[in-house]
Amino acid sequence: MRARLLLSAFLFCCLQLPALQAGEPVVELAFELVAEYPHDSNAFTQGLTIDQGQLFEGTGRNGASSLRRVELETGEILQRHNLGRRYFGEGITVLDSRIYQLTWQSHIGFVYDRDSFAQQQTFFLPGEGWGLTDDGEQLIVSDGSADLRFLDPQTFSELRRVTVTLEGAPLTMLNELEYIDGQVWANIWYSDVIVRIDPHSGDVTATLDLSSLNQQKQRDDVLNGIAWDAEARRLFVTGKLWPTLYEIRILE
Repeated sequence: MRARLLLSAFLFCCLQLPALQAGEPVVELAFELVAEYPHDSNAFTQGLTIDQGQLFEGTGRNGASSLRRVELETGEILQRHNLGRRYFGEGITVLDSRIYQLTWQSHIGFVYDRDSFAQQQTFFLPGEGWGLTDDGEQLIVSDGSADLRFLDPQTFSELRRVTVTLEGAPLTMLNELEYIDGQVWANIWYSDVIVRIDPHSGDVTATLDLSSLNQQKQRDDVLNGIAWDAEARRLFVTGKLWPTLYEIRILE
């Protein structure tokens, strides 16, 4: 009897597997260009976010890494904090009046006061730091792998992680992140495509091809930077060393 039950269970799983693997179809999103704004072409953009209508940017490269408050309309740098030469700045996010910033391979992250940019603390990163966003309660970190890690913003302990998959296959090189309406949006390194990710299952639910915006066509000058103004419901994108910040609208 036990053998028969095991066989029945095995056959049931086999019959269900194709349906589970197939999942929901990945949507190919379209967009329209709303506006263009000046962007510092010397900024190696690694993080971009909007909080209370203000644009914050994190830049990379050793000796040039910074945290900035930027005037959206003009691209003027209103406030700037330079990281030490040993640090390669990465993703940023703003949560509860604090700015969090990752570094690439130094195994350290920084926490700043949102208004003064005064450094409040540092925290340990067990791996590389790439992209960073938050869902209002947890930090969400990418490290170049297919995994997104969810961290407690106070203790920085890992609460859970999810593997991002595109049509069943792990999707690596997840870079700059943004949390929009319950979904994680991610740049893919060396790609002009942004993916939309279900933060619970890790499934890619949509892709957005922005290759038409990339006028740089240089190896390092790739699309990297997604900023969502949740209050005004405006979406902005840019890239490393790009002279332009683009406002776009998703066409559903």
